[in-house]
Amino acid sequence: MANIRIGYLPLYIKLYDDSHPETRRPMEDYMHTLVGMLTSQGLEVVQAPVCRLKEEFDRAAETFIEQDVAAVITQHLAYSPSLESIDALQKAGVPVIVLDTTPDYSLREKAGYYDGIMPNHGIHGVQDMCNLLRRRGVEYYLCAGHALHSEVISQVAGLCRAAAAARAYRRARVGSVGGSFTGMGDFLVTDEEYKDKIGAQVFYMGRSEVDTYLSQVTDREIEEDMAFDASAFTMEVTDQAAYREAVRSGLAVRKWAQANRLTALTVNFLTLDICGLPKMPFAECCKATARGMGYAGEGDVLTAGLVGALRSVYPDTTFTEMFCPDWKENLILLSHMGESNYTLSKWKPVMSTVPFNYNSCGDTAAPFVCFRPGQAVFVNVAPSRDGFSLAASEVELLDAGLEYGAYRYTNQGWMKPARPLPEFLKAFSEVGGTHHSALVYGADISEILAFGRMMGFETHRI
Repeated sequence: MANIRIGYLPLYIKLYDDSHPETRRPMEDYMHTLVGMLTSQGLEVVQAPVCRLKEEFDRAAETFIEQDVAAVITQHLAYSPSLESIDALQKAGVPVIVLDTTPDYSLREKAGYYDGIMPNHGIHGVQDMCNLLRRRGVEYYLCAGHALHSEVISQVAGLCRAAAAARAYRRARVGSVGGSFTGMGDFLVTDEEYKDKIGAQVFYMGRSEVDTYLSQVTDREIEEDMAFDASAFTMEVTDQAAYREAVRSGLAVRKWAQANRLTALTVNFLTLDICGLPKMPFAECCKATARGMGYAGEGDVLTAGLVGALRSVYPDTTFTEMFCPDWKENLILLSHMGESNYTLSKWKPVMSTVPFNYNSCGDTAAPFVCFRPGQAVFVNVAPSRDGFSLAASEVELLDAGLEYGAYRYTNQGWMKPARPLPEFLKAFSEVGGTHHSALVYGADISEILAFGRMMGFETHRI
């Protein structure tokens, strides 16, 4: 995961520089402390000089645009008139995250005007600015509290992560091998709708692309990838010829993805023989996700882009499906044929020959995993009547399952929702959730919901 680059905009008023120039330095010292705390949260901070006048704010906005920040954090060192900054904040074109804080935790004990009021009165500047942001329709999020006595810094960092994921989704470059699954309609979107409403682009690997990139795969590359597999997985392959062709197929897909700078990938296993790929590249789908790409099965470009966007910020993310309910234990079996982020496995994944009769390509190979136990957020993005919706739920992955995967030839994880299973399933389908989703270990659900709001999605917490 790369550092998340954000802009930091300190707001001030020229009146104080003219009348009491000595009061600014302590406020700047506190600003540097806050920036250091944000940097420790994994943020790359592009800091603007203290801004007071419109032209200073405009220059700061230009810097933020040039540096391609994911969000702008504002901090009022003191009161700052909103008409000086509002145009620049609107021009920046990214979410504004308002850090509403002051240096002192307790104010009543401060004896003098310059010790108490001057360093701690920025909150009404926040109110002035937020009114203008709301009236102008500028997207903003507010975090209020003392930096040392609340979670305000981690909340700001979380919103920055959400902004970075939203930007990644809008810039997604999703590869489709074999097109969409005929008749599967819940996550189906046209390329035009995907581009217009989210910003993602779709690229197709047809027969000509398959032939081109297969011809570039060398025997040495195949041997090197097989050597990698031998170190990363427990090898139980019985059909070496099929496995080698699966590796060759996966390397062709990898080369094509790299050439097109893809951030995500989906493969429709039904049509591989039509597009000319020799084998279903289950292993490459898993390795691509482990390397940082998004993935979803059956030609699902929408969820593939989602997984890629979340994966760019939250490394412990995978594609999955709710497969079967266990009504007695209030559990859901998460599973899929042979695609997952294998780094999330409880045990060392097992690379095995996979019987495969869904097309004429024949048997292939895949690594199978059992998801490790832990807290996670289950995330679904679905087309809706007016755009898209996001559903998110806090879940627990149990310490259960089989080392070799459910029923031997599928990945697995046992998920316990936060609500009783009938209520959870009812609520999920009432908001139109699709049967393809993302699972994000260690995420804060408030960040995921903020990501949905930043995308302009209707959001649901289940």
